[in-house]
Amino acid sequence: MPGMLSVVIPVLNGGADLPAALAAVVPNVDETLVVDGGSADGSPALAETGGARVLAAPRGRGRQLAAGAEAARGDWLLFLHADTVLGPGWLAATQHFRARPGAEKLAGYFHLAFDEDSQPARRTAAIANWRARRLGLPYGDQGLLISKALYTAVGGYRPIALMEDVDLVRRIGRSRLAALPATAVTSASRYREGGWSQRSARNLACLALYYLGLDPARIARIYG
Repeated sequence: MPGMLSVVIPVLNGGADLPAALAAVVPNVDETLVVDGGSADGSPALAETGGARVLAAPRGRGRQLAAGAEAARGDWLLFLHADTVLGPGWLAATQHFRARPGAEKLAGYFHLAFDEDSQPARRTAAIANWRARRLGLPYGDQGLLISKALYTAVGGYRPIALMEDVDLVRRIGRSRLAALPATAVTSASRYREGGWSQRSARNLACLALYYLGLDPARIARIYG
């Protein structure tokens, strides 16, 4: 395969979900880095037990992702959330993608699903997958596979308080994004706690405010 693959996972008090996320990737990639933003629930120890290399960075997903990318040794980077578990076939999908001619100039993302089989979960995932496919806006919970060369060329993750995933994929551009034929299964706990409709409406409002140019720090306060 063309080059080494590094997985980067930011975490902040994500100990409940992190072991499952690590179990899916650690045995299959060259290195896994977990970047902790100051967890108080033992997440760093769980990461080490799960076979990951642990880094510390200032709190904030953008800062943590950027720190992980800088420390990663791989020619390819796979960014994942700590509450996301990659489904069957993900490794073959990433291998086939990386072997494509010109793949180093593209970035890939996974099909989104939730760990809850309900109508609201399926509807929310369908909207997210449509948004990624039609608008070129996959979110971070869909993962992002990108060569370090392209990541560096577009400026990488910026240290902003929120929307770091949208900020990066907009710079990559829709024409350079490709769907990978595998699924990223993400925890639905935030939706269960906040309500599927309410949480979805809040996410949409935050996206709209970002496009209107509102400071991501102010959007983060709205997001909660």
